[in-house]
Amino acid sequence: MTDLSPPLPAFDPAAADSFTERFVEMLNGGAVAVMVAVGHRTRLFDTMAALPPATSREIAEAGGLAERYVREWLACMVTGRIVVYDPVAATYHLPPEHAAILTRDAPLGNFAVPARFVAQMGAVQDLVVDCLETGSGTSYDQYPCFHEVMAEDSGQTVVPQLFDTLLPLAPGLLERLERGIDVLDAGCGRGQALLAMAERFPKSRFLGLDLCADAIAHARDQAAARGLDTIAFETVDLSRYAATDAFDLVTSFDAVHDQKDPAGLVRTLHRALRPGGVYFMQDIGGSARLENNLDFPLAPLLYAISTAHCTPVSIGQGGPGLGTMWGWETALACLEAAGFTEVTKHVLPHDPMNVWFIAQKG
Repeated sequence: MTDLSPPLPAFDPAAADSFTERFVEMLNGGAVAVMVAVGHRTRLFDTMAALPPATSREIAEAGGLAERYVREWLACMVTGRIVVYDPVAATYHLPPEHAAILTRDAPLGNFAVPARFVAQMGAVQDLVVDCLETGSGTSYDQYPCFHEVMAEDSGQTVVPQLFDTLLPLAPGLLERLERGIDVLDAGCGRGQALLAMAERFPKSRFLGLDLCADAIAHARDQAAARGLDTIAFETVDLSRYAATDAFDLVTSFDAVHDQKDPAGLVRTLHRALRPGGVYFMQDIGGSARLENNLDFPLAPLLYAISTAHCTPVSIGQGGPGLGTMWGWETALACLEAAGFTEVTKHVLPHDPMNVWFIAQKG
């Protein structure tokens, strides 16, 4: 029989060398990302941003940390080109241009927060291997600190923009909130956005629902600490939620794609809205088509998070496992199929990774 398959391309040593160099950069980058997450959690970046060039001992003392470990961490930051080292004075310095994306008050956004996802994926590597080998799924409680990281991320991408940029995307919504309406946040996590709205709009009433009891407990503690009596949080499986004509505004922030049944949830939220109500939906703004995501911001990280978290937690609930990058096209189709009469799509300059939908119930 004649072999009609095309010949294999010749091995290109130069291409192999180039890829080897790139892969070494990836290995170093992954290691630095994990140590960036450590630096964030121990507040080392915040400590260094407030110091002039300092020795490892001075940095450790300022941060209340062990000098020997701080010195080793600093070596990673120096070789990773994040911290500048003066070998004569044996001092370390975090340039302000680097601090601008690595501290808790970073003016350009704290990129050390998403670095925590890299560290978390290493912690759940055994779960991911099991999923690949068996096709099984996972549950939210198998991911350490997940809601803590998501709350940090929401605290810099959603909450600071909520009143000046995000809610105004729906015409007249701020005025309705000021007069007093009923609001549901579906998949609220620790409730950062809902707590901020409850503080801003005391005449409105707020309900946050999430599957994870630990996140709800934290949200309740925060509401009590702030003295908010117009807000409630409940542990609920949203796939079984059955409210009808109960809310004037429903929100979900990065919460739909990993649900058991994303399309079913959108239908549920449509039913929960009163006529004339608004659904405000944030989700990942990548495309459903892989070829469209080659230049999408942080696409490899998002696909990795999808493999390690969003796909398996959906499958673990018996869902389709659409994944983090289910695509704005899929989200739009879900909104239209659920019966929303007017749907507008927004991509905002401060957050190119996400898409924001404003959907009206007729």
